[in-house]
Amino acid sequence: MGKTLDLDHLRTLVAIAECGGFSKAAVVLHISQPALSQHVRLLERGLKLRLFVKNGRGMKFTEEGERVLAEARQILAVHDEALERLLDPPRQSIVVGSSEHSAEQLLPELIRALRAAFPDAQTRFEIGRSTQLEEAVARGVVDFAVILASRGTEGGREIGRFPLTWWAAPDWEPPADGETFPLVAFEEPCAMRERALAALATDGYRAVVAGQSATLEGVLAGVRAGLGAAVLPSIGGAPAGLVTRPDLPPVGTVGVHLVARQGLDPAIELTALEAGETFLSQVAHPSSRLGVERSGVAPVGAAPRSAARADLRDGSSTVGATDDEL
Repeated sequence: MGKTLDLDHLRTLVAIAECGGFSKAAVVLHISQPALSQHVRLLERGLKLRLFVKNGRGMKFTEEGERVLAEARQILAVHDEALERLLDPPRQSIVVGSSEHSAEQLLPELIRALRAAFPDAQTRFEIGRSTQLEEAVARGVVDFAVILASRGTEGGREIGRFPLTWWAAPDWEPPADGETFPLVAFEEPCAMRERALAALATDGYRAVVAGQSATLEGVLAGVRAGLGAAVLPSIGGAPAGLVTRPDLPPVGTVGVHLVARQGLDPAIELTALEAGETFLSQVAHPSSRLGVERSGVAPVGAAPRSAARADLRDGSSTVGATDDEL
């Protein structure tokens, strides 16, 4: 297929249509009218089509001319868009991973900080369970992830802690002595599930998993339905339709870790660390964050910043692996 279409000739055709005539199109294109007419003749000769006919003192498009005009517009649009993509430098992309527990309140803080520090970068997020996010970070699919570290064997840097709290429906009551305790939990493997079962056993309860789900929404739905109680991290307000059960065995706190991929720009990791630590330290002090005191959230500790900042300024970055899934 040896024939080609000259882009300048196609632009001439579009200019004639948009300007309403040959003379105005020549002015817009900064060429003489004879040169413009030559473009039209060459296009007609190459396509073996008549593109214009006389219309009084002017010219108008033929049916074939209208068809060629439509094709010309599409060709030029594709060409110009491709040229723009090729000439513009590719935008930096930052992919943030988050567990469901951190997605509602902590994730927006991280994204806001990244957008402020790197306005030309595209910021995206992935929500998943901790094991999935750790694997994604290790593969380089996710730049960094915020996970819950229940077992204490996880890598990355601790940026704070969430208290673990028992939640139940308002009309739910724990079983009487000798009866089975119904637990609603995440599917295995899940360290919070193990902690809840261990705490119940220590307190003398005989527990059974009455409902399980791979998602946070599934666990909450089971608890709202009155199937049992669940252990979940506390951040922000209470889940809708649920109340805390401080009368149940204590289950402690859970660390919030930031795990970064090998080779991540230290400035990106430092921005995320500082944003996460700042947010969690504010949550730890109710007077510094409006509404936390009213929500009944227990204090959350934030990790020291000095060591993490010093390491990052030295150019080091920690990537950890975990066998934990939350």
